[in-house]
Amino acid sequence: MNHTKSYTLTEATKKMERYCAYQERCHKEVVEKLKRMNMIPEAIDQILGHLIQENYLNEERFAKAFARGKFNMKKWGANRIIRELKFRDISAYNIKSALAEIQNEDYLTTFDELAKKRVTQIKETNPFKKKKKLADYLLYRGWESHLVYEKANELIK
Repeated sequence: MNHTKSYTLTEATKKMERYCAYQERCHKEVVEKLKRMNMIPEAIDQILGHLIQENYLNEERFAKAFARGKFNMKKWGANRIIRELKFRDISAYNIKSALAEIQNEDYLTTFDELAKKRVTQIKETNPFKKKKKLADYLLYRGWESHLVYEKANELIK
């Protein structure tokens, strides 16, 4: 017995309109959700087309909101943002325009504050190990290696 609810095209479309209105979504998320709703490929294409036409779905807008959000809330660097957007099948053009949302000055200020805050939290006394811990932390968050190693050397003598 399959207890999965089946949706008409209209029901699925309305559900996806609400899904996209709630927060910015990428095409991949919407397609995956429609597949989980057991919609056939033709229906998925039709609903996707409708959502794009009615401006519920806009990958450039999604990419910009994603980049701003991850940078401001999670303090992610460009590499991590790029990796996560690529994972969501966002085009190179939209990734570039998303990163342009972050001002260079804000980027460097945030990086500096994050690094300084993290240094105070690292209990390690060996300066080499302490540098490595700081670098690993910042690299994991997607900050560029040249910035990371420069900052580690500047903060830990």
